[in-house]
Formats: sequence, structure tokens, C-alpha cells
Amino acid sequence: MQYIIAYDIGTTGVKTCLFSIEKDIKQIAGSYGTYNLYILENGGAEQDADEWWNALAQTTKSLLKKTGISSKDIAGLSFCSQMQGLVLVDENGTALRRPMSYMDQRADAVMKKYGGSGIKVAGLGLYKLLKSLAITTAAPTSPKDPLWKYRWVKENEPEVYSKIYKWLDVKEYLICRATNQFVMTKDSAYATFLYDTRKGKWCWNKSLCKLFGVDINHLPEVIDCTSIAGSLTEKAALELGLEKGTPVFGGGGDATLIGIGAGCSKVGETHIYSGTSGWVSTITDKQVVDVISMIAATVGVKHNNFNYFAEMETAGKCFEWVKQHLAMDEIGVYLQKQDVAESKETEYKSLYDYLSYTVSQIPAGSNGVIFTPWLHGNRCPFEDANAAGMFFNIKLETGKTEMIRSVLEGICFHLRWMMECASKKVPVSQEIRFVGGGALSEVTCQMIADITGHKIVTVEDSQDVGAVGAAILVGLGIGIIPSLDSISSFVRIKTVYEPNPENKAVYERNYAVFKKLYKSNKKLFKEINK
Repeated sequence: MQYIIAYDIGTTGVKTCLFSIEKDIKQIAGSYGTYNLYILENGGAEQDADEWWNALAQTTKSLLKKTGISSKDIAGLSFCSQMQGLVLVDENGTALRRPMSYMDQRADAVMKKYGGSGIKVAGLGLYKLLKSLAITTAAPTSPKDPLWKYRWVKENEPEVYSKIYKWLDVKEYLICRATNQFVMTKDSAYATFLYDTRKGKWCWNKSLCKLFGVDINHLPEVIDCTSIAGSLTEKAALELGLEKGTPVFGGGGDATLIGIGAGCSKVGETHIYSGTSGWVSTITDKQVVDVISMIAATVGVKHNNFNYFAEMETAGKCFEWVKQHLAMDEIGVYLQKQDVAESKETEYKSLYDYLSYTVSQIPAGSNGVIFTPWLHGNRCPFEDANAAGMFFNIKLETGKTEMIRSVLEGICFHLRWMMECASKKVPVSQEIRFVGGGALSEVTCQMIADITGHKIVTVEDSQDVGAVGAAILVGLGIGIIPSLDSISSFVRIKTVYEPNPENKAVYERNYAVFKKLYKSNKKLFKEINK
């Protein structure tokens, strides 16, 4: 039997997963390690490269000890990682400063200074915007984009800048530390907005680098997600508790690999993810963009395949908000102030299980209550930092339970809205894989089926599908999985949900109102939140 280790590198922690692959892919065990996120007063958000590595080492050793699997039986390593970080290293692969997180937004003034003159659209001068769109079908329109973080260092930390050998992303730094190789996978390269994805190109673009003041020599070699980046050095193997020479694969970003872990690899296949944020993504063989709806096709695992990607800022985060601010008092009474997971008097395994049960007792449509899930502004199909959440149509007879259900319905309404916008350019499949923490709730799964009218399919290891995707890449690389198009047979199906026609009428009515709420309140959002 072949064993694979996949690292899921999140914002504040790593989940290290051990998988076996035979006729399907199965998670044997997992180990979780944490590290810090340093939030600075000037808008900075940084992490510590040594903390990342130490978390990998601790969880890897813990995993092997817990399972009794020999390090000699590990066939390969791979990564699923947060993206758009900035890790600047010297010739030895040593980080020159604390890595800047994708959340870092201190480059706002730098972007305004170097974003171009004249007419500006989305923060960029028209010439720079159009040239970027022509070459990459995307553009660095946010101070959080790594290009502007790089320029911030160049502007504010010249001593650090003078020592740069390569610019890496998060997993690329960890690959470098494991193998002494300086590489970047295509999806990470695309996220810099300096990578030319036009037909026959697929390389760093010299003119874009010059346009944005980037030294092209700082950019590393680009490899496929499925490629072997290198093998574990003796030093890295000793620190991780693994064998020298173990192959290390490129892996991918979370947005790239979650669909793979869901079993989607063919053109036309769609998945929905609901974690802290949420998205709808369909695989396409053409790179398209919808500037109006803020939907773009990001680089996928397979060459010349792309993920047409529509994202919402807060999905599961809305349900977490409900738990903290609407439900905790009632749950406390229900459990006599005990945590639901610790109570011996209830059949519910978690707070979310009890909330799901509560929601299931309320009829579809939440008795007319509608919630807008824009708790941290919104990105797609409209971008507005002032947009906010609200409950609409509350009456004297409205209870908390209707409000709680309406939050889940609001998330699903917004996912449908993004899906409909995406389908204008890329057809959405009738069968949709639904993954992430939200897919653990049967109530939510049925709700998405009813609201979208699509068959919804969930998979095993729904919360760890990014790590599953990384493990699949190793399986492809070592030949256990014959091709990317065959991965669906290796991903185990959990449950299938068909739309319930009895709920169609009420959901169509509420959805029509839901879409009008932003337009009706746009000016008011700006007035109160500007």
C-alpha cells in the first residue's frame, strides 16, 4: 500500500494528513499544528517562516507516531496552501523578513503611487489595466496583491530588497526549505499577475515586469502542480522525521486543489465550496473574465484548463456569527449552560448539529424572512465594501429559529446568484459537488439543491478536500492514479441530494426579492458605512 502526506496550509494552522491510495483515496489520520498571524497597526499582516516549518515538523512526527506508519512507506509529499503571500528569500532560501500574508494591505499608498496615471479603473491607470488584462486576463487591482507588497518592500525596505534572490509564495517557501529548489507552480505564478497565460506563452512576461517595476530575475522557475519539485534533503528529512530523497510535489493553492479533492477535473464540472468564505467554480478550457460580475478564470491543474471562479467573502462565517450572536443563549438554556459536545443528555454531537436540527423544523422560505450574507462587504456579483448583512421582513410572529434558517438560505441564495452570473459565460454542470464545512450539514445540502435546482453530491473528507487534492497530485505523479480525468473514481461519494419540487415556489419568490435588496439599499449602505 502507498502512503502520502499532504499539508493543508491555512492562515493560522496546518492540517497534516496521511492518505492511502489503492482503488480510492482514504484519509488514515490527521494532525493539526498552529502558528501566529501578526497584525500590525499600519495594515500589515505577517507570519513567521520558522513557525510554519516547525508546525510541519511537529505534525509530521506526530502523525507517524500516532499511526505507526514507517517513514520509509511515504511515497511522496504535497501541499495545498493559502495563496498570494510574499516570501522573499536569499540564495540559501532563508527568509529575509517575515512573510507578508495575503491579508496584508499596507501597500495602499504604493499602489496609488505606481498604479498608473490618468483615468483609473479599479485603482489602476487605464493603460496598465488593459495591458494586464490582455496578457493575463487579470490585473493587480488590490493593495493585497503580492505585486504591490513586493513594491512596498522595494520602497520601504531597500536593505531587504537588495538581498532578494527569489520571490516565493507560502508553499513554495516550504518546498524550498524541504528541497533547496526555487520553484513556483503555475497557479501561484498566475496569482502574481505577471505570468503570461496566452496561447503558446505560459511564461513570466518581461513587459509586465518592467511596467510594474519588478525585477524578473527575482521570479523563480515555474512548474506544473503535478511535477516533482525536488526531493527531501538530508537536513529537511531529519527535521520532519522522514526519509532523505522522498519526492516533494508542487501542489497547489486552496482554490486550485479543493475542486480536485471534490473529484472535479473535467471541463464543465462544477463544485461549490462553503467554508469561512464560499465560491462557485467550473472548469473551462478557455480563459474568460466578467469584469462586471467580478468573475475570472484562474489557472487550473491541467494545462490549458482554468477554474471560472466566483467568490463570496462570508459563507460559513455567517453561520458562525449566528452561533455566537443569535443562538448561544438558547443553546445555553437547552444544555443548562454546558457545551453541546460535552453534554451527555443530548444526541447532538456539536453545536452546529443542534442548530441544523433547529433549522430543519422551520419551513422552507423561513416564513418570509430573508438574510443578506454580506457581513464583510461583498465581491461577486457586485463589489462593495459598504454592503452589509441584514434581516428583511421581520414581523411580531418572527422567531429566532426563522432568522437562523434565513441565514443559511441567504448564503444559498447568494451562491445561486453567483452561479447564474457565471453560467452566462461558462455552463454550470447539472450535478454539483458540494464541499467544505457547510457540506457537513444535511439541511444545508438539501437547501442548496432546492434553491439552485441542481443535484448536489457530497464526498468523504469534505472538510479536508484541499489536502485530498494535494494527495491526488502525488498519486498522479507516482502513477497510482492513471490520469487527471480519472480522479472522480478515486474520490468517495457520501450522499446525493435531489431538488425537492415542493419548495420551488417559495424559494423562487424569496430569491427574486433577495436579488433586489442590494440595489434597493446600495445608497443607504454607503451613507451609513462610508
